[in-house]
Amino acid sequence: MPGYREQNHSAVQHKRVFAASLRESPWGATRRFFLLCCASAFLSACATRPPATAFDRPVTHALPATEITPLRTALAPLESAHPEQSGFRLLSNGTDALQMRIALARAATRTLDMQYYIANEDTTGKLLLGAALYAADHGVRVRMLVDDLNFKDIDRIMAGLNSHENIEIRVFNPFGSAQEGMVERATNLFTQIGHFTRRMHNKAMIADNQLAIVGGRNLADEYFSASETLQFRDLDVLAAGPITADISASFDDYWNSSIAYPLRALNEQKFDAKELDQTRDDLRQHWRTNADPYNAKPLNATPLAAQIASEQLGLTWARAEFKADRPEKIEHPSPDYVSPPMQRLGELMRDARQDFLIISPYFVPHDAGVKAAGELTQRGVRIAVLTNSLAATDAVAVQAGYSPYRVPLLQQGVELYEFKPRQETPLAGIAGSRSRASLHAKTYVIDRKILVIGSMNLDPRSANLNTELALVIHSPPLAAHVAQIFEHATSPEQSYRVTLADDAQLAYLRSIGAPLSPLVWTDVDHGMRRTYIFDPQAGLYRNALTGLFSLLPVNAEL
Repeated sequence: MPGYREQNHSAVQHKRVFAASLRESPWGATRRFFLLCCASAFLSACATRPPATAFDRPVTHALPATEITPLRTALAPLESAHPEQSGFRLLSNGTDALQMRIALARAATRTLDMQYYIANEDTTGKLLLGAALYAADHGVRVRMLVDDLNFKDIDRIMAGLNSHENIEIRVFNPFGSAQEGMVERATNLFTQIGHFTRRMHNKAMIADNQLAIVGGRNLADEYFSASETLQFRDLDVLAAGPITADISASFDDYWNSSIAYPLRALNEQKFDAKELDQTRDDLRQHWRTNADPYNAKPLNATPLAAQIASEQLGLTWARAEFKADRPEKIEHPSPDYVSPPMQRLGELMRDARQDFLIISPYFVPHDAGVKAAGELTQRGVRIAVLTNSLAATDAVAVQAGYSPYRVPLLQQGVELYEFKPRQETPLAGIAGSRSRASLHAKTYVIDRKILVIGSMNLDPRSANLNTELALVIHSPPLAAHVAQIFEHATSPEQSYRVTLADDAQLAYLRSIGAPLSPLVWTDVDHGMRRTYIFDPQAGLYRNALTGLFSLLPVNAEL
């Protein structure tokens, strides 16, 4: 079954217009922006940028995994006790995920590498950038690679940090720059659409080539329970030991690729030592103000190396594989390219004997996926899918790509669950506000023995356009843990169960003169069972948008 987005909340509309329009799809723009793009495409054309290698951009690599550091010293006895295995800890809520990233930055003594599709300078973003600056001030080499989709949100803080002697920031696959306005970037979108739609969707943070965090979360408030408007339900995993070297090798491939541009080549802002000092003071004040309200302080006062040495970190040791796309997927697109993480997931799916649990917020199976699912269910394998409902999704365009496959999937015996947009109260720092919940985790469980977790959705975009990464962890305890999360998330209080309308339901609809919907949605709210014949809680606007997108020839982009 082949492989959207992450939402960007910038205070200034022109800074967020591209991220908001994509939401992991380039087709979520408003009509006004669409018309502006069309007009701008006729007014100007974009110049070809020289390769990144034309700029002063040294080739650098990860710290050797054998280099002696406190993390290496702490892990060595555990690795000896678990040969050919790595240690893992699930990060299932936003607070844990934020705290572990802060702890990772504090634990690094030699190198800190970060690779993200989105890195915002919002409340939690500044806390994490402050942690990276803390590491750099203590002699740690910091490399940060961000995708260009959200380049307009790389503002003065990140540009200022880039002037630090121990910090370098690069931008992957740029189609604009800080000096180009919305019209120029809109023109680039239309004149280089194939270039624009291919994005680096990988997400990883690595300390001293010993510990890494990979999964679905970007660096923005909505991923860490800190947004006033949107709370993403997501999942990350902390990885320790030998597998980290594979994650670092993938980072190096992207960092040194010909389309990873130094930020200073794109952003011409100049910073002197005084301005870096001001940035440092601002981030320290931001930490003093927000670390406690947003639960950003490290897991506890004990350094990670000491927690590892005393086996307090709660690591589960297991055999694992790391699969990642190469940057050539974007540098040199080819119809013959086969995505390693998607290929491996397909192999594991075909080998399933008991069940295949899918959590994919953006799910577009296409005919091939429906056929593959049918072959499994005919063998008695349970396939259950949790994706976003129309009311919960942040990518209506994707819902238009998914909705035509609901009936065929159900006819093949697949269970479908759609996550509800349950209102949640964010952290204490945003007292009095409530935010909409949306599913964002990308994880898969095979026979409750194997867990796949990473950045890829089950949709053609992940398979063919974006670069992705995934950890394949052969661990019944971790797989069982995520299976429990799945069962809770698919309960009628959390998600709608989508089923085919039966004869009695169709007869009732005829008797009251209602449209004959082939689908019904059921849930439980305050102890009461409810049934719907249209996408629940979505409203007229979202339903109309879904219908509009279903008429557009954008299936290959979904």
